[in-house]
Amino acid sequence: MSTTLGNLLRLARAGLVFSRYGVRLVPKGMKVPLVLRLASLATWPISAISAPFRAGERQDERISSAFAALGPSYIKLGQFLATRADVIGPEVAADLSRLQDKLPPFSMAEARKAVEESLGGKLEDHFVSFGPPIAAASIAQVHKATVRDKDGSLRDVAVKILRPGVERRFKRDLDSYYLVARAVERFHPPSRRLRPVAVVDNLRRTTELEMDLRLEAAAISEMADNIKQDEKADQLLFRVPEVDWRHTSRRVLTLEWIDGIPISDRKRLLAAGHDLEQLGLVVLRAFLRHAMRDGFFHGDMHHGNLLIDKAGTVVAVDFGIMGRLGMKERRFLAEILFGLITRDYRRAAAMHLEAGYVPPHHSVEVFAQAMRAIGEPIHGRTADEISMADLLGQLFAYTEVFDMQTRPELILLQKSMVIVEGVARSLDPKLNLWTAAEPIARTWIEDNYGLPGRLRDAGENAELMGKVLVHLPRVLEQAENAAQAFAGMAQNGLRLDDESIRRLAAEEAAQGRSGRWALWLTAVALVGIALALLG
Repeated sequence: MSTTLGNLLRLARAGLVFSRYGVRLVPKGMKVPLVLRLASLATWPISAISAPFRAGERQDERISSAFAALGPSYIKLGQFLATRADVIGPEVAADLSRLQDKLPPFSMAEARKAVEESLGGKLEDHFVSFGPPIAAASIAQVHKATVRDKDGSLRDVAVKILRPGVERRFKRDLDSYYLVARAVERFHPPSRRLRPVAVVDNLRRTTELEMDLRLEAAAISEMADNIKQDEKADQLLFRVPEVDWRHTSRRVLTLEWIDGIPISDRKRLLAAGHDLEQLGLVVLRAFLRHAMRDGFFHGDMHHGNLLIDKAGTVVAVDFGIMGRLGMKERRFLAEILFGLITRDYRRAAAMHLEAGYVPPHHSVEVFAQAMRAIGEPIHGRTADEISMADLLGQLFAYTEVFDMQTRPELILLQKSMVIVEGVARSLDPKLNLWTAAEPIARTWIEDNYGLPGRLRDAGENAELMGKVLVHLPRVLEQAENAAQAFAGMAQNGLRLDDESIRRLAAEEAAQGRSGRWALWLTAVALVGIALALLG
């Protein structure tokens, strides 16, 4: 119960901070439950008193300040919610998309301690030189250092170090997010289709992966293997840094130092003679190939994570957020892109139903009509007016009409596509996204549904059938044993010994008591939720 009280206090603090900054996270037009309206009235004096101090500030500035004031886990929450326009509305999502993951750096003494505890010995045993932090975010910060290779040569590296105590802080705040999500699912039935608990689950998995830097190193290594097949003749000039495994652990990651120009610095890129239109095409097509061909893509390809080296190659950094797609999801992505590009709306609609986005009781033809309403305006506009972000926004507008369920495995993909679009458009405002994506989607469909794909599927099916035949005798034996057991139960009845009956009775009584406590705690939790949601 102390944990629940702590969660409520943390939520109350968040609600007070949001009130002070005048932040409202409930979408406009949404019917707000009575308990939330009452809680909003309770926090109104705080919002009114602080109003003169925030005069002139834009809504996105207030939101950024509020999330930053609440610390690392709320910054991550804000960035995550920015991908969920279906939950918080497009306007708030757009404001949150401007939230910067920047915090003051922790001290050099703490950095030294983290390196020595993680790698053993003294810092000087591992690095010839170790400079001050050059970038600091909510989870980690980066230092430039120098290592000596076995041949005696010196090499510059980037050293990423987790913030002290960040795991403990995230765990506490995630517990409070779960409290809110479960209460919303229980007391607000219309929100259940948005699966708020699954949303928090997804955030938890993402942050857990980010806080083990060995996993980030493994992700870089895996992507390096995936893109070995990409030839420069194909003009897919994209690479990743090399991992220094000797100086990498759970809390410390050491990578090749990249001397490059930030992809956001147009003036320097032009002065260096780089082709911005080509770079925009490389970024977009690299992302689509990684997602569709490999099923493994960089989930945070914003401007700050992309550099251009002297050779004109796009180098991605910060692999803390990665996305994976199974064959089903890859097919969904390829078919949707290809269907909209070729105006085959029935095909695109059918993929929504097959992927589970739209429940099967809806008609493919009716949903195809909705897809046509989204797709046709694309074909009637110039290249610089076509936006993936707009398309996704229109898709979200149909979520309630067609009872569309959230698919967690596609959330990161949708967010990443919008980010990549922004990067590509900043380099080439007239980049035709659909023309650029068409050969990637077409190649994937041909490879997987043409003769090579059918032969590969036939081989995989034959292998699966072989495994089934090998295990068939054991499966049949288990089925026979189960059938005999059920027959015995039907003949003689199901009997429990006295000890089992006593345990069941005790468990029933305990559940009754805990259920009553849960009802009271959840009622109190709604006040905390209100403070956290309404300013």
